[in-house]
Amino acid sequence: MYVIPFVCKSFDRMKKMATFIFGIMILVAAKTQDYKKLHQKAVVCDTHNDIISVTIEKGYLFDTDLSGKTHSDLNRMLQGGLDLQVFSVFCDSLQENPYKFANREIDSLYSWISRNPSKMMLVTTPAAVRQAVAQHKLGSMLGVEGGHMIENDLNKLDSLYTRGVRYMTLTHNNNTPWATSAQSESDTLQHLSHKGLTDFGKQVVMRMNRLGMMVDVSHTGEQTLRDILATTQKPVLASHSNAYSLCPVFRNLKDDQIKAIAKNGGVIQLNFYPRFLDSTVAVKQDAFIKHHKAEKDSIVASGKKDSFADDFLFTKYASEVAELRAPLRILLDHLDYIVKLAGVDYVGLGGDFDGIPFTPLELDNVTKYPLITKALLDRGYDKKDILKILGGNFIRVFKANQASQFVPVQ
Repeated sequence: MYVIPFVCKSFDRMKKMATFIFGIMILVAAKTQDYKKLHQKAVVCDTHNDIISVTIEKGYLFDTDLSGKTHSDLNRMLQGGLDLQVFSVFCDSLQENPYKFANREIDSLYSWISRNPSKMMLVTTPAAVRQAVAQHKLGSMLGVEGGHMIENDLNKLDSLYTRGVRYMTLTHNNNTPWATSAQSESDTLQHLSHKGLTDFGKQVVMRMNRLGMMVDVSHTGEQTLRDILATTQKPVLASHSNAYSLCPVFRNLKDDQIKAIAKNGGVIQLNFYPRFLDSTVAVKQDAFIKHHKAEKDSIVASGKKDSFADDFLFTKYASEVAELRAPLRILLDHLDYIVKLAGVDYVGLGGDFDGIPFTPLELDNVTKYPLITKALLDRGYDKKDILKILGGNFIRVFKANQASQFVPVQ
């Protein structure tokens, strides 16, 4: 006579547990759909990707499946929900004829677009961004990473603009004769004859303003940034930089720089490189390189570039590199910091995929951008602000540089 009640109570508990589990599954599914719908709704912009340089160096084709070889290819960018990608035009300071090489890289993007007209299009105006979104194509913009590529010639700057370049990083890690870099200004062993912009450097900034080419301040020194902000009549772009207070490396922006960029109406696009996110990574990464020094020296002695040797080692010893990969939450910490310091109108994404040797743990490649949208929702950002972060803030700066008059954000 005790069996039936016991069975009924057990069944009742199981029913309640199943209902609870089902409810949790519904909530999880709804939340998943929520961030995916929001990501699809957003105009997702990334302002820095180095895949052009990689394809030239390694002989890859961007419009083929490069999974396991690169962070990026065309179909994976589309899979990641990217609406606008700024492709970096880059060469280091040792490159002979850097202007010629820049045009070779621009030619590469042109050829990708000509082979894939249904999937991508060149973007040179805000109207073209809207067109790309409407047609479900990858909007493809060009940004020159390093003022040395104009070879001290304003006519070459004009030509790059005509070919579609819409931002230029005034320096890379090297100085130009007219602007000093963050690396050189932070190096106490260097005795610089001048810091900041020369008169010609100011002419470059003013010509970029007139053209409608965004002035990119990533990589520039502190004095150079001050001079840029004193010269420009348009909002600036930091295409791939983070917060120095959270990770004190020369490539990141100090609090006064962040505030100054916000006051100018510019935007800071966050870099995904763990070394620029987590202050513990540099020591561990340097120890990794030291541990494999003999192998690296052998690769360099064979005629390969230093960066090629590093990439080879990072790929070969992926299990060791996993210890260097900062979690996604640290990228969000940098975003939170800039938002609290300057406001949500002044931050976005500039991942530096294929320009960095390894990525944060969750951000393996360009397909993972939706995880950033999910993380922003999890941190309590409202949908309106998330749309700004994912692309709206950059588009605002792009529009302001195209306009004849600039009205700063209030």
